[in-house]
Amino acid sequence: MTATLSLALLAGGLATRLRPLTDRVPKALIEVAGEPFVFHQLRIARREGIRRVVLCVGYLGPEIEDTVGDGRDFGLDITYSRETEALLGTGGALRHALPLLGDSFLVQYGDSLLDLPFAPIIAAFHASGKQGLMTVFRNEGRWDASNVEFARGEIRRYDKIDRTPAMAHIDYGLGALSASALLPWPDSARFDLAGVYRRLLAAGELAGFEVDRRFYEIGSPEGLAETSRYLAQIKRDAR
Repeated sequence: MTATLSLALLAGGLATRLRPLTDRVPKALIEVAGEPFVFHQLRIARREGIRRVVLCVGYLGPEIEDTVGDGRDFGLDITYSRETEALLGTGGALRHALPLLGDSFLVQYGDSLLDLPFAPIIAAFHASGKQGLMTVFRNEGRWDASNVEFARGEIRRYDKIDRTPAMAHIDYGLGALSASALLPWPDSARFDLAGVYRRLLAAGELAGFEVDRRFYEIGSPEGLAETSRYLAQIKRDAR
Protein backbone atom coordinates (compact mmCIF):
# COMPACT_ATOMS: atom_id res chain seq x y z
CA MET A 1 0.00 0.00 0.00
CA THR A 2 1.30 3.43 -0.90
CA ALA A 3 0.94 6.14 1.70
CA THR A 4 -1.14 9.06 0.48
CA LEU A 5 -1.15 11.24 3.58
CA SER A 6 1.15 14.18 4.19
CA LEU A 7 3.50 13.95 7.16
CA ALA A 8 3.70 16.79 9.68
CA LEU A 9 7.12 16.76 11.34
CA LEU A 10 7.22 18.74 14.58
CA ALA A 11 10.62 20.45 14.66
CA GLY A 12 10.02 23.75 16.41
CA GLY A 13 10.93 23.12 20.06
CA LEU A 14 13.69 24.68 22.12
CA ALA A 15 15.42 21.37 22.98
CA THR A 16 16.43 22.64 26.41
CA ARG A 17 17.49 19.19 27.62
CA LEU A 18 20.26 19.19 25.01
CA ARG A 19 21.74 22.58 25.93
CA PRO A 20 24.41 23.81 25.30
CA LEU A 21 24.46 21.62 22.17
CA THR A 22 21.29 23.32 20.91
CA ASP A 23 22.21 26.90 21.82
CA ARG A 24 22.95 27.60 18.16
CA VAL A 25 21.88 24.38 16.42
CA PRO A 26 18.23 23.28 16.26
CA LYS A 27 17.57 19.73 17.38
CA ALA A 28 16.62 18.67 13.85
CA LEU A 29 20.13 19.53 12.64
CA ILE A 30 22.14 17.83 15.37
CA GLU A 31 24.67 15.57 13.69
CA VAL A 32 23.80 11.91 14.21
CA ALA A 33 25.84 9.20 12.49
CA GLY A 34 27.51 11.78 10.29
CA GLU A 35 24.57 13.93 9.15
CA PRO A 36 21.67 16.04 10.46
CA PHE A 37 19.12 13.97 12.34
CA VAL A 38 16.22 15.15 10.20
CA PHE A 39 17.87 13.62 7.13
CA HIS A 40 17.39 10.16 8.65
CA GLN A 41 13.72 10.91 9.35
CA LEU A 42 13.10 12.15 5.83
CA ARG A 43 14.68 9.10 4.20
CA ILE A 44 12.48 6.78 6.26
CA ALA A 45 9.42 8.82 5.30
CA ARG A 46 10.28 8.56 1.62
CA ARG A 47 10.94 4.83 1.94
CA GLU A 48 7.49 4.43 3.47
CA GLY A 49 5.70 6.09 0.58
CA ILE A 50 5.39 9.60 1.92
CA ARG A 51 5.63 12.21 -0.80
CA ARG A 52 4.81 15.43 1.03
CA VAL A 53 6.23 16.67 4.34
CA VAL A 54 5.28 19.79 6.26
CA LEU A 55 8.06 20.80 8.63
CA CYS A 56 6.66 22.75 11.58
CA VAL A 57 9.54 25.00 12.60
CA GLY A 58 10.06 27.65 15.24
CA TYR A 59 13.31 27.87 17.20
CA LEU A 60 16.15 28.42 14.69
CA GLY A 61 13.73 27.57 11.91
CA PRO A 62 15.64 29.41 9.14
CA GLU A 63 18.65 27.15 9.73
CA ILE A 64 16.45 24.09 9.18
CA GLU A 65 15.00 25.55 5.98
CA ASP A 66 18.44 26.44 4.62
CA THR A 67 19.76 22.94 5.29
CA VAL A 68 16.78 20.82 4.21
CA GLY A 69 15.50 22.96 1.35
CA ASP A 70 12.48 22.02 -0.73
CA GLY A 71 12.97 18.28 -0.37
CA ARG A 72 14.08 17.41 -3.89
CA ASP A 73 17.29 15.84 -2.57
CA PHE A 74 15.10 13.33 -0.69
CA GLY A 75 12.50 12.78 -3.39
CA LEU A 76 10.00 14.73 -1.29
CA ASP A 77 7.94 17.88 -1.53
CA ILE A 78 8.77 19.80 1.65
CA THR A 79 6.99 22.94 2.79
CA TYR A 80 7.32 24.88 6.03
CA SER A 81 4.87 26.08 8.64
CA ARG A 82 6.61 28.81 10.61
CA GLU A 83 6.00 29.94 14.19
CA THR A 84 7.38 33.45 14.02
CA GLU A 85 5.81 35.33 16.95
CA ALA A 86 5.84 32.70 19.70
CA LEU A 87 6.17 28.95 20.00
CA LEU A 88 2.73 27.35 19.98
CA GLY A 89 3.43 23.90 21.41
CA THR A 90 3.07 20.65 19.50
CA GLY A 91 -0.69 20.96 19.14
CA GLY A 92 -0.63 24.65 18.33
CA ALA A 93 2.01 24.06 15.67
CA LEU A 94 -0.26 21.54 13.97
CA ARG A 95 -3.28 23.84 14.20
CA HIS A 96 -1.23 26.62 12.60
CA ALA A 97 -0.12 24.25 9.83
CA LEU A 98 -3.61 23.01 8.89
CA PRO A 99 -3.80 25.02 5.64
CA LEU A 100 -0.80 23.01 4.40
CA LEU A 101 -1.82 19.60 5.71
CA GLY A 102 -5.17 18.75 4.16
CA ASP A 103 -8.14 16.90 5.64
CA SER A 104 -6.02 14.20 7.32
CA PHE A 105 -2.32 13.62 7.86
CA LEU A 106 0.37 11.77 9.79
CA VAL A 107 2.24 13.52 12.59
CA GLN A 108 5.65 12.63 14.01
CA TYR A 109 7.66 14.16 16.81
CA GLY A 110 10.79 15.84 15.52
CA ASP A 111 13.10 14.03 17.93
CA SER A 112 11.85 10.50 17.20
CA LEU A 113 13.38 7.94 14.87
CA LEU A 114 10.66 5.45 13.95
CA ASP A 115 12.08 2.82 11.64
CA LEU A 116 8.96 0.79 10.81
CA PRO A 117 6.29 0.38 8.11
CA PHE A 118 3.84 3.28 7.89
CA ALA A 119 1.28 1.65 5.58
CA PRO A 120 -0.43 -0.55 8.23
CA ILE A 121 -0.80 2.50 10.46
CA ILE A 122 -2.42 4.53 7.70
CA ALA A 123 -4.72 1.63 6.83
CA ALA A 124 -5.78 1.26 10.47
CA PHE A 125 -6.53 4.98 10.72
CA HIS A 126 -8.75 4.92 7.65
CA ALA A 127 -10.49 1.73 8.79
CA SER A 128 -11.19 3.12 12.26
CA GLY A 129 -13.36 5.99 11.03
CA LYS A 130 -12.12 8.02 14.00
CA GLN A 131 -10.63 11.51 14.09
CA GLY A 132 -7.30 10.32 15.40
CA LEU A 133 -5.01 7.35 15.84
CA MET A 134 -2.13 6.95 18.27
CA THR A 135 0.55 4.33 17.80
CA VAL A 136 1.60 2.67 21.04
CA PHE A 137 4.48 0.42 22.05
CA ARG A 138 4.72 -1.97 24.99
CA ASN A 139 7.49 -0.09 26.71
CA GLU A 140 7.06 -1.27 30.32
CA GLY A 141 9.21 1.62 31.51
CA ARG A 142 12.28 0.43 29.64
CA TRP A 143 13.15 3.43 27.47
CA ASP A 144 10.92 6.12 28.95
CA ALA A 145 8.01 6.39 31.37
CA SER A 146 5.00 4.44 30.10
CA ASN A 147 1.89 6.61 29.78
CA VAL A 148 -0.80 4.51 28.05
CA GLU A 149 -3.20 1.83 29.25
CA PHE A 150 -3.81 -0.32 26.18
CA ALA A 151 -5.85 -3.53 26.19
CA ARG A 152 -7.69 -5.59 23.58
CA GLY A 153 -6.66 -3.22 20.81
CA GLU A 154 -8.00 -0.12 22.55
CA ILE A 155 -6.48 2.81 24.40
CA ARG A 156 -8.13 2.93 27.82
CA ARG A 157 -6.18 5.79 29.36
CA TYR A 158 -3.47 8.23 28.30
CA ASP A 159 -1.74 10.67 30.61
CA LYS A 160 1.85 11.88 30.69
CA ILE A 161 1.57 13.21 34.25
CA ASP A 162 -0.98 11.17 36.22
CA ARG A 163 0.35 7.72 35.44
CA THR A 164 -1.09 4.43 36.72
CA PRO A 165 0.42 0.98 37.38
CA ALA A 166 -1.62 -0.38 34.46
CA MET A 167 0.29 1.79 31.98
CA ALA A 168 2.62 -0.62 30.20
CA HIS A 169 2.56 1.16 26.83
CA ILE A 170 3.91 4.48 25.62
CA ASP A 171 2.86 7.00 22.98
CA TYR A 172 5.20 5.91 20.19
CA GLY A 173 5.59 9.28 18.49
CA LEU A 174 3.70 8.66 15.24
CA GLY A 175 0.00 9.32 14.85
CA ALA A 176 -2.70 10.21 12.36
CA LEU A 177 -5.21 13.03 12.67
CA SER A 178 -8.13 14.52 10.86
CA ALA A 179 -8.03 18.30 10.60
CA SER A 180 -11.32 18.38 12.52
CA ALA A 181 -9.51 17.12 15.62
CA LEU A 182 -7.68 20.45 15.88
CA LEU A 183 -10.51 22.85 15.04
CA PRO A 184 -11.72 23.30 18.66
CA TRP A 185 -8.62 25.44 19.24
CA PRO A 186 -8.04 28.82 17.56
CA ASP A 187 -5.11 29.23 15.19
CA SER A 188 -3.06 31.31 17.63
CA ALA A 189 -3.54 29.07 20.67
CA ARG A 190 -0.67 27.38 22.45
CA PHE A 191 -1.43 23.76 23.34
CA ASP A 192 0.14 20.32 23.19
CA LEU A 193 -0.65 17.32 21.04
CA ALA A 194 -1.13 15.30 24.22
CA GLY A 195 -4.18 17.45 24.97
CA VAL A 196 -5.60 16.69 21.53
CA TYR A 197 -5.20 12.97 22.09
CA ARG A 198 -6.85 13.16 25.53
CA ARG A 199 -9.80 15.10 24.13
CA LEU A 200 -10.25 12.57 21.33
CA LEU A 201 -10.01 9.66 23.76
CA ALA A 202 -12.71 11.15 25.99
CA ALA A 203 -14.96 11.54 22.95
CA GLY A 204 -14.38 7.98 21.74
CA GLU A 205 -12.55 9.33 18.69
CA LEU A 206 -9.03 7.95 19.27
CA ALA A 207 -7.99 4.64 17.73
CA GLY A 208 -4.94 2.74 18.91
CA PHE A 209 -2.37 0.80 16.90
CA GLU A 210 0.28 -1.30 18.63
CA VAL A 211 3.72 -1.52 17.03
CA ASP A 212 6.36 -4.09 17.92
CA ARG A 213 9.54 -2.23 17.03
CA ARG A 214 11.11 0.04 19.64
CA PHE A 215 11.58 3.74 19.14
CA TYR A 216 14.74 5.83 19.23
CA GLU A 217 14.90 9.48 20.20
CA ILE A 218 17.34 12.37 20.54
CA GLY A 219 15.43 14.40 23.11
CA SER A 220 17.97 13.66 25.84
CA PRO A 221 21.74 13.17 25.89
CA GLU A 222 21.26 9.47 26.64
CA GLY A 223 18.76 9.05 23.82
CA LEU A 224 21.02 10.91 21.43
CA ALA A 225 23.94 8.60 22.20
CA GLU A 226 21.81 5.48 21.79
CA THR A 227 20.30 6.69 18.51
CA SER A 228 23.75 7.54 17.20
CA ARG A 229 24.92 3.99 17.89
CA TYR A 230 21.84 2.52 16.21
CA LEU A 231 22.19 4.58 13.03
CA ALA A 232 25.93 4.05 12.85
CA GLN A 233 25.35 0.28 13.01
CA ILE A 234 22.80 0.49 10.18
CA LYS A 235 25.34 2.33 8.06
CA ARG A 236 27.98 -0.31 8.77
CA ASP A 237 25.58 -3.12 7.93
CA ALA A 238 24.69 -1.47 4.62
CA ARG A 239 28.27 -1.45 3.37
